[in-house]
Amino acid sequence: MDGISNEAFVLGMEVLGAGIALLAGMGPGIGEGYIGGKAVEAIARQPEASGAITRTMIIGDAISETGTVYAFVFAMLCMFLHPFANALETR
Repeated sequence: MDGISNEAFVLGMEVLGAGIALLAGMGPGIGEGYIGGKAVEAIARQPEASGAITRTMIIGDAISETGTVYAFVFAMLCMFLHPFANALETR
């Protein structure tokens, strides 16, 4: 039978997984834009509280960005190191 080889299937799934992992960057991007907009609104209403608002906004952005960084690292590992295909070859 001239089907797809195991190696080609695993490599294809790694690329697909990497693409899905990169989609994880959309959620934090939307959330950070929302946070930034709300911070601007809050500073416009209470300019004297701008320091506390900005500090809280930056901390929230940093925390939400960590998921994106993990997804990016996972995608790069899948794209360039092929950990699952390497495991398949050792069997």
